[in-house]
Amino acid sequence: MSKMSYSSASMGSGSRTARRTVEFGRTYVVRPKAKHQATIVWLHGLGDNGSSWSQLLDNLPLPNVSIYQPFVFSFFALFLKMAFGDSKTVTFLQIKWICPTAPTRPVTALGGFPCAAWFDEGELSEDGPNDVEGLDASIAHIANLLSTEPSDACFAQGKYGNGNPYPINLKAVVGLSGWLPGARNLRNKIGGSTDAARRAASLPILLCHGLCDEVVPYGYGERSSQMMSSAGFRYVSFKSYEGLGHYTVPKEMEEVCQWLNARLGA
Repeated sequence: MSKMSYSSASMGSGSRTARRTVEFGRTYVVRPKAKHQATIVWLHGLGDNGSSWSQLLDNLPLPNVSIYQPFVFSFFALFLKMAFGDSKTVTFLQIKWICPTAPTRPVTALGGFPCAAWFDEGELSEDGPNDVEGLDASIAHIANLLSTEPSDACFAQGKYGNGNPYPINLKAVVGLSGWLPGARNLRNKIGGSTDAARRAASLPILLCHGLCDEVVPYGYGERSSQMMSSAGFRYVSFKSYEGLGHYTVPKEMEEVCQWLNARLGA
C-alpha cells in the first residue's frame, strides 16, 4: 500500500469528539546491510517526500554503531549535497532508515495550496494557532512505523494532545532550519508531568540554523532553543552558521554526524 489512514481525535465541547482521517504517503525504507542495531526516522521538509532522502542516506558519513535506539531527524529543509571525499565516507552497515511521506493537505502559510506537510503551517508566531490535531496524527504515524521495531527500544514515552500515550523511545533528536510549534505551552506541559520532566532532562537535542535563513528566520530557531532549555530540556545544543540559508552545507552535516556518532555509542 502506498498510503495509510489514521483518525486523529480532538475534544470539542462536552463529550463530543471530532475525528478526521489523514492519509499519509508512501514510506521508503533503507535496510541495514548487516546486523540491524539502530533505526533513524528521517522526516522530510514541506512539499518534499520520503523517496528523495532514501536514495541519499547510504552515503552519509556515519560509522557502524554498537547499540540499538530509534532516532528522529527533523523535517526542515535538509538538502543533502555531501562534499566529503572517499576517505571520509563510511557505509551504513547496521542502520535502518525509515523515510515516511507526509500527507498532502492545504497549508495556511501557502494560501491554502495543498502540499505534503506534517501539520498545517501558518504564521511563524508564538501567539499563532497550532495544528495540534495534525501534529498528533503525524506522531501516531511515526509511532506506528516504529511499532514493529525491537520492543526493548520502543516503549511508551510520551503523550498526544488528548493524553493518550504513544510508543516511541527516542535516544536523540536533530532539527535543521526549523522552529518549535506550540512553544508557548511547552513549559506548562513539561512542568505538569514528572515523567515528562524526567525525559526532557535527559534527551539530547541538536538544533542547527543558518543566520541567513529566508524561510524560517534565524531568530525563530534561536528562540525555540531557548524555550526548550527554559522548559527543562537540559541537553539542547544550538549551532549557528554564518551565511547559511534554508539549506545545509558540508560543515553542518559533518557536525551533525559527529554529534550523532557520540550518541550512537561510536
